[in-house]
Amino acid sequence: MKKITIGAALLTSLLSFAQEKDTIKSNDIEEVIVNGKYYKKYVEKQGSSSLRLDEDLIKIPQNISIITSRALEDQQVTTLSDGVLRNVAGAQRLEHWGDMYTRVNMRGSRAAAFMNGVNVTSNWGPLSEDMSFVDHIEFIKGPSGFLMSNGEPSGIYNIVTKKPTGNSLNGSARVTLGSFNMYRGEADVDTKITDKVAFRLNLMAQNKNSFRDYEFNDRYIINPSLKVNLTDKTTLTAEYIYQKAKMSEVGSAYVFSFDGYATRPVSYTHTDPGIDPTKVDNNTVNINLQHNFNENWKLTSQLTYVNEYTMGSDIWPSNFEGNYMIRRLNYWEADNTMKFGQVFLNGYVKTGGVSHKILAGLDLGSKKYMADWSQGYNLDKYNENDDYTAPADHKYWYNLNTNNYDSNGTGLYFGPNNSKNYLAFDGSKPLSVRAGAGSTIDQNYTGLYLQDELGFLDDKLRLTIAARYTNVKENNYGTKSEADKITPRIGISYSIDESMSVYGLYDQAFVPQAAIFRDGSTVKPITGNNMEIGVKKDWLGGKWNTTISAYNIIKNNATVNDPANSPGEQYSILLGKTRVQGVEFDLKGEITRGFNAIFNYAFTENKIIESNDPKNNPEGKRVPGYAKHTANGWLNYTFTDGLLEGFGLSFGGTYLGDRSSWDWGGTNTQQMGDYVKFDAGASWENSKFRVGLNVFNVFNRYLYSGSPYGNYYYYQADAPRNFRLSIGYKF
Repeated sequence: MKKITIGAALLTSLLSFAQEKDTIKSNDIEEVIVNGKYYKKYVEKQGSSSLRLDEDLIKIPQNISIITSRALEDQQVTTLSDGVLRNVAGAQRLEHWGDMYTRVNMRGSRAAAFMNGVNVTSNWGPLSEDMSFVDHIEFIKGPSGFLMSNGEPSGIYNIVTKKPTGNSLNGSARVTLGSFNMYRGEADVDTKITDKVAFRLNLMAQNKNSFRDYEFNDRYIINPSLKVNLTDKTTLTAEYIYQKAKMSEVGSAYVFSFDGYATRPVSYTHTDPGIDPTKVDNNTVNINLQHNFNENWKLTSQLTYVNEYTMGSDIWPSNFEGNYMIRRLNYWEADNTMKFGQVFLNGYVKTGGVSHKILAGLDLGSKKYMADWSQGYNLDKYNENDDYTAPADHKYWYNLNTNNYDSNGTGLYFGPNNSKNYLAFDGSKPLSVRAGAGSTIDQNYTGLYLQDELGFLDDKLRLTIAARYTNVKENNYGTKSEADKITPRIGISYSIDESMSVYGLYDQAFVPQAAIFRDGSTVKPITGNNMEIGVKKDWLGGKWNTTISAYNIIKNNATVNDPANSPGEQYSILLGKTRVQGVEFDLKGEITRGFNAIFNYAFTENKIIESNDPKNNPEGKRVPGYAKHTANGWLNYTFTDGLLEGFGLSFGGTYLGDRSSWDWGGTNTQQMGDYVKFDAGASWENSKFRVGLNVFNVFNRYLYSGSPYGNYYYYQADAPRNFRLSIGYKF
């Protein structure tokens, strides 16, 4: 990224000239400083090279939304789970385990997690990405064969990490203080070692407690990266990301209740202050080599290795009666190792009056997740002798009304299950032996992709014809499966003028399923067919833009959890055919001088249209895991003249209406209320310093999300009103 400092009189003419001549790409400029005044940048014209398409977003026949680092900074976002999704129409966080990992749902199902173009999605991961090493985030709606076919047809989010720019020494440092004893420090140093070698280092350390007692989340990041220009045409980029998380046991944020949602104080927790913390160590290595044969042909190859090791625990009820429960502490040791290799070729040729933008690629991936969940015990006793007969007064059970803590925060548990006498975890045997086939997911896949975008009428009309062949072999908790499929992609895009285009798209996705039916049989892969139309428009020379799209996704062989499941069972039932359809609108950018805005709205409807189980899942029944109406806004105004020069005000909100629950079965039918949250902020900045104050959940609403589970409910509450104060310096 580059910074450009100019006089105010030259701003309009310079940017206009640069865009016309294509001498300055939008991705090359992080922000413009005019006489020391900042003009925020919420708009990106192109995606990263890891997106592979190598084309302006306005020309791509698909809804792609990019969240810039400047938007994340203004909103004081720290991790993916921390408000990122407010910037994308229809995206929401589904079930969440504290801040351990973030499951993003959009268009009716889970979006795949990518980092620098590599699919790092797993059943239990990845670790929620910290924004300290993130340059920007790309959200690709719907199937995306150019990146992946073996995934849900909902889409992908791609984390693009910071990399060396090759500029002279520059960087930033920032300290953030906040509610619940939050202390966070970040540093970003970007420098040129020689004319051919550049280096960048990102560091982050955070200690943070919670609005719930005994809950905490400490994070540490070390991220060095190196960029070497091997020749004038060949560039090697290598990066290493070390992430360490130390947090409360998984499940400490859950609330269990027979009465429904939001029945306990917002600060309620059933955790035990003596439980050892859950620790996660993530090591990621990425090596990228790009070679430009000439101005029209480029070859990119990439190798990625990810290892994430977890040692921790979680709490879940082993018995639940009224306002009493027996809490079970389950130890959890896991190793998640992923290896990827990819190579793709971008090219351009012209035959007569028709241009061809060629993309050809090969993807190889190997993922192996092993876990030992077999060790655990009850924290509480059934009775004095612990013989599984509950006393009439539930004397030895955990009381949801009193939290069972004395004034010193010491748990009042009994016998061998006292909080000061936890049973030891047995790690004497290797994890691979303890996990066995029943607790291992092993997946290997190969994908071949070929695309030709044909340009007609001087590239005003673009026709995309593509196909991907994917083969997936998987052993999922002892259930083996293999599937392969050719998925086509056909898109058309027409530029009405330089600032407006319309498009249509047909695309497919598939994914093997490891779901097991109660009779022991397995399910066929999900197949998803997507049809989408849309309009993209740049306004005021590209200072702000809008996208509106409508889509229809038909999924075959979709499953849900069996409503007859008892706690601990994970059988599935076949729904038959489902349809998710909706409309999405996104607006981003500088509306007028100093006034930047992000606004989006999505209407989503996900229903069963053909049922194989009409008694429990009739046609027309909603599929869990979405909100019918999602609306987000973020407004920022920065004064550019006078006494208030550099002073900014921000205000934003999130609305989720007509929500369905998380994706679990259950006999209860209580519906969740609408989710309404407002945030506000104030800031002051010049070319060197920035001070920001953000207040979240301004009106202190009780916010939650959850699901029925068996014959009770479980949910998580969001934080009450809280603040963050940051002080940053750029050099």
